[in-house]
Amino acid sequence: MQDYHSFLSEILIPEEELKTRVQALGEEISRDYAGRIILAICILRGGVMFLTDLIRHIKPPVAIDFMGVASYGVGTRSSNGHVRITLDLTTSIADRHVLIVEDIIDSGNTIASVIEMLRTRNPASLEVCTLLDKASRREVNVPIKYCGFVIPDRFVFGYGLDMDEYYRNLPFIGVVDLEKYEAEV
Repeated sequence: MQDYHSFLSEILIPEEELKTRVQALGEEISRDYAGRIILAICILRGGVMFLTDLIRHIKPPVAIDFMGVASYGVGTRSSNGHVRITLDLTTSIADRHVLIVEDIIDSGNTIASVIEMLRTRNPASLEVCTLLDKASRREVNVPIKYCGFVIPDRFVFGYGLDMDEYYRNLPFIGVVDLEKYEAEV
């Protein structure tokens, strides 16, 4: 695996900007959920870093659970429209205030399927919080209540988002130069 510097086109969102925005989202969520208990559902794996940083800034009590969702074909860079649950919740969401925490929403197909499935489980409320929104790629309208950043249609990695399962640990959001990356693979 090569060093990411060889295919990093640019740093789209630096570490300090991420920290500032995540804190602001936590404060907004805290105001909206005052007096309620939140069940934050993290969509694995990309949402983990965002979730852990976000809940540190939420004042009401927060319980967490995780959901694994597969919607990307092997070797592809976008959703194939077929969503499969690879890990389901261990917690009942009936009559709970559910906040889905996602790393990135582009076509909307994956999160729309998750929302549809979770609504059948009768939560008291169900909202979506995404770190990144590629609104220009939207194929399905999805209700995003909390959004960190609207970004252009670029392939990004870092801060939980992977590049072929690596580099999730980077503290910033970077843009991949796909020509350079594919030339090295």
